[in-house]
Formats: sequence, C-alpha cells, structure tokens
Amino acid sequence: MSKEKELKFNEPWILQRADPYVTKAEDGFYYFTASVPAYDRIVLRRSESLAGLAEAEEHTIWMKHSEGIMGEHIWAPELHRVMGKWYIYFAAGSAEDIWMIRPYVLECQGDDPIADAWVEKGKMTCAADDEFSFRAFSLDATVFEHRGKWYYIWAEKVGVGKQISNLYIAEMKSPYELSTIQVLLTTPDYDWERVGFWVNEGPGILKKNGKIFMTYSASETGIAYCVGMLTADENADLLDPRSWSKERYPVLKSDPELGIYGPGHNSFTVDENGDDIMVYHARTEAEIEGDPLYNPNRHAMLMKIRYDENGYPIFSYR
Repeated sequence: MSKEKELKFNEPWILQRADPYVTKAEDGFYYFTASVPAYDRIVLRRSESLAGLAEAEEHTIWMKHSEGIMGEHIWAPELHRVMGKWYIYFAAGSAEDIWMIRPYVLECQGDDPIADAWVEKGKMTCAADDEFSFRAFSLDATVFEHRGKWYYIWAEKVGVGKQISNLYIAEMKSPYELSTIQVLLTTPDYDWERVGFWVNEGPGILKKNGKIFMTYSASETGIAYCVGMLTADENADLLDPRSWSKERYPVLKSDPELGIYGPGHNSFTVDENGDDIMVYHARTEAEIEGDPLYNPNRHAMLMKIRYDENGYPIFSYR
C-alpha cells in the first residue's frame, strides 16, 4: 500500500492540535507544528511521510518564559526555511499581560530543527519608518518567497472603536526585520467575517497556476470560523492592495452533515506525489463547552485540493 493511500482526508488526523503547519524540507522530511492546548510551548514532529506525522514523536523545542514577554498564549508557530536558515514565527503574550500578543521569531543554529539549538531573535522588527506595525495585538504571521523577495503577512487589530483584526503584508529585509511599511490586504467586510468578533487572521499561501492564493480565517474560533481567499497574479506588485481580489463568500465553512465545524487556520503542503494538500483545523462537535479559545478539541485535518477550469483551488470535503 502506498503512503498516499494511508492518508485519510477531512477527519481528525492529529488530535488537539490547532493552527497546524506542515512543511516539506529539501531533504524530503515533513515537519509539523501547531498550537498545543496549554499554549505554553512550541513542538515539532518529523516524518519521512505525510501520513507518518500522525504517529511521529513530538519534540518540545522551546518553552514559554516564566515572566515578561513570551510568557503566555504561545500561538500558531510556523517553521520556515528563510535565507538559508530555519526560523519559527509565532505569537505570544506577556506573563503579566496575557493579551499583549505580539509576533516573535526563533532562529535555529543548525540544519536540524529538532536536534539543534534555537535562539530567540525577539519581536519581529518593522521598517524604520513604519509607525504602526506590531504596536497592537498582532499574530498569525506567515512568510513566503516570490521571485527572490521575501514577504511577511500577519494579522493586527486596529483600536479605533470596535477591535477589528486586519491582514497586512510587507517585504522582508531579513528573517526578523521588515523593509517596507505595512499594506492592508483585507479587513472583515462581510457578515461571515464578523460573527462574534470582526476577524481576518491565519494567512496561508499557495502558489499555483500563475496565481498566488492567500487563504485566511474569519470570525470567532467556534463553529462560525471559516476560510476566505484573496488572489493575486504572479506578475503583480504584491505590495499593491489593488493586486489582490477577495472572494465574496467563504471558500470553506462548517458542514453539519459531515460533522466538521469551524474549519480554519490552514497551511499548504504537498503529498509524496506532489499533489497539493491543505492542512487545517476543525472541530467534530457543534456544541462547544466553555470558551472556544480554551476548548482543546480543534483537530488537525487534511484536504486534497482540486482545481477548477480557471486554475483556482477547490476546497471540498467530498
């Protein structure tokens, strides 16, 4: 039986691991990280196959601080190979102010992200003339390379009136410093982005068919959580907000018939055949006990992506 046939789609794959991120390294190994329910550490798994990540040993490579920054709410880590080194991008609060969420960076001191040491590079640094970025609640950073340039996309709340979480993009000067001022990509415009909280967050990048697709998550973290999408042409200026078009409706949402609720905060990888795979989290129950943010039952799941006649991804449970 091939490794591909061992994969099961759109059902719990790795239990109680929200905000899942999977990358396939140049040496062929798959790496997995995610938010753990205690929000107190960063973990990594490694496997020779995508399916094997489900049973792979989980290694704690960093723990939260007992005081000060990076002391609480360790959220949504992502592992990226940037400019020749491994980096982890994550968000964290302060031990004394748990909602002072900001984006931070870890740098690996070798080529083995599990065995080699990690050092803290501190909070992500905005461009010198940027007066706004990372001053408020900021999280869910992802990075990607396109035509020799690196880009950083993140969610940040604006504090005028109702707290609204928008998504911004900037070009990177280094793995932990930006070179351009933030550009607004999307704000919660529609009713499906405004359930409970007005939220756009959790960006994920898929480059395919001459396009750059950016999925993102919207609304509160319960069953209303869903996935929207922006699209830019690969030849466009990615720092021009007019280059990005936004879908009017979510591209993925809860399906009560299948018992999948609140899908979101996804990443993209490929299987052993090179086919595109969406890695996302979702719940299997409609009724959530307590605060959805602290309910642990968001499970990592996999979805095989198909494409329509225009080359756009189709996100379907069936």
